[in-house]
Amino acid sequence: MTQPLHLALDRSARTPLAEQIRSGISTAIESGVLAPGARLPSWQDLATQLGVARGTVKTAYEKLADAQLVVASRANGTRVAERPALRADADDRPDPGSFMDRYLEFMAGPAIFQMGVPAQQSLPAKLFSRVRAHAARAELGAASLYPDPRGEPALRREIAAYLAIARGIPCLPSQILITGGFAGGLGLALRVLGIDGRKAWTEDPGFPYTRRGLELAGLSLVPVPVDADGIDVDYGLEHAADAALVVLTPGQQAPLGGTLSLPRRLQLLDWAAAQGAWVIEDDYLSELRLEGRAAPALASLDRAGRVIHIGSFSKTISPALRLGFVVAPLSLVPRFAEMAACLAPAPAPSIQLATAEFMHDGHYLRHLRRTKRLYASQRDGLLAYLRPRVGAAVDPTGLAVLLRLPDGTDDVSIVKETASFGIAPSPLSVWYPSAAGARSGLLLGIATAPPKQVAASCDRLLEVVERFRQR
Repeated sequence: MTQPLHLALDRSARTPLAEQIRSGISTAIESGVLAPGARLPSWQDLATQLGVARGTVKTAYEKLADAQLVVASRANGTRVAERPALRADADDRPDPGSFMDRYLEFMAGPAIFQMGVPAQQSLPAKLFSRVRAHAARAELGAASLYPDPRGEPALRREIAAYLAIARGIPCLPSQILITGGFAGGLGLALRVLGIDGRKAWTEDPGFPYTRRGLELAGLSLVPVPVDADGIDVDYGLEHAADAALVVLTPGQQAPLGGTLSLPRRLQLLDWAAAQGAWVIEDDYLSELRLEGRAAPALASLDRAGRVIHIGSFSKTISPALRLGFVVAPLSLVPRFAEMAACLAPAPAPSIQLATAEFMHDGHYLRHLRRTKRLYASQRDGLLAYLRPRVGAAVDPTGLAVLLRLPDGTDDVSIVKETASFGIAPSPLSVWYPSAAGARSGLLLGIATAPPKQVAASCDRLLEVVERFRQR
């Protein structure tokens, strides 16, 4: 249904009529009067309604499209573009500035350059929907019994086979527990370890919500710097050799993209074995390495049973699944099983069975190959557009491109301003545990950088950045 528009034009004003129309529609969109997906009148119809030339309305619509506020197509007409939806229910809004307020802002979307989510066009949605529907019917037709809290055996077998081939981890299905995404796996592991009050190394910079999770678990955090070779183990040993835990992203460091070097991997594992410490490996990008073959998982080198490997399907299939897994060291398998049974059982069997079938039939590996080709192409296109404009200030970092800004630039405010245009990079500064040592920059997710929108999005983003530089 076409959304009615009430625009008041002032023909005596110096502002051109096309600009008045553009401004009026833009205000209606940003204020929420025109919701995402709302259909606008055709420019011919609106021209008749307003009594202006059709070219005047067409010019206004083109400017709105350039600003990514509307999307036009022959099949669907002109509609308001999808934009980050922070909170639909005003009664459910967290306190402004609270952790949950910042969390929901960080996870809002869909938006251009958003990190942490896969490209929608890469997943064979119809195929996966069929598999999922089949699994749901099978679940409803089965006897009403409590499922295995550790996860469905079929999925655990498929994950064990996948990890052996793709990540070099020799593990048994009995070592694998299915969780509610990475966060569910982290919470389960921390409950099992029971190391409240002890020290934990974290990457500096590193994922802010992992840090918060460790704080909520009662751990004392020791930020350890990261360089091109990954976490600086020597620094950790010098400042907190008595730590009980280290949480890191060794495959592709989040957010800088480096891989933990082999000497540091061995040094870290030797320390963990000697100290009796635990290592939680966040394998958040798994096989999605765009250059060469992915480095083997840290757990593949672990001979002392000190590494807890956590993965998920959030970046490879969808974060909406809330599906992840933990590979527990053999010595901890009974404890993990008890904790899962009593406090953190696996998600619904239907989604597990659907994912198991998707993997068993070879669709998952084919999907990963297609996805990597798509992401490499989108990364190259984004870099090709940005480098002539910003030079050496831009670098690829895993599934993002980092646009470095002068130290002290308010990257958080830049991101808040660009959100109104449907653009949502991640501010680099929030990945640092301390504002004193934080670097400024914008992390542009490449999975959500469709080629048709890269030029307009980059231009808009650079305009906002330039305004902040001039302040």
